[in-house]
Amino acid sequence: MVEIKVEKVLLTDIKSNPDNPRTISQADLDRLSKSLQDFPEMMELREVVVDEGMTILGGNMRFRSLQQIGATECIAKIVTGLTDEQKREFIIKDNGENWGSWDFDALSAWDDLPLVDWGIKMNKFETDDPEKEWEGMPEFDQEDEGVYQTIHVHFATDKDVQDFARLMNQTLTEKTKSIWFPESKREDLTKYKCEDES
Repeated sequence: MVEIKVEKVLLTDIKSNPDNPRTISQADLDRLSKSLQDFPEMMELREVVVDEGMTILGGNMRFRSLQQIGATECIAKIVTGLTDEQKREFIIKDNGENWGSWDFDALSAWDDLPLVDWGIKMNKFETDDPEKEWEGMPEFDQEDEGVYQTIHVHFATDKDVQDFARLMNQTLTEKTKSIWFPESKREDLTKYKCEDES
């Protein structure tokens, strides 16, 4: 029979799950840590779930974040009576990425909030690596249209850069990497629509 009790426990009494199949980047861990500092009540709403041996079943990343910010205790949901198979099932299902996805149109109504800082991946990619999204896609090489010659020009001082800019009748900043001569207006790429957009 499964029994659950919720109580405040010392972090030193909790054990990380060595078989936890989830990882987190340091940047995401830092964001989660900041989130817990900004909204500590979150840990009372979403406890760390542990088994009777105090090994984490759910909340490994929250636990690591608490350690990172120097917390000494947290609210834990202690569950006894689960089989090893049930524990493993809970660990996978609790991470829940496969159960749904964000509706980015609906989420746009929440854009006054720091969604990225809260862990929402706004790029709509299935993975953290956008390059993986292109695996298996047909190759596409864009031809270099209209470039007759490219010359790299070096400047010794900022005054030299500005003199050259006046000579070319163009604006150059520290971020300028290349220019066209005569000046060429950039094509408005927003006129192109993806086929899956309507």
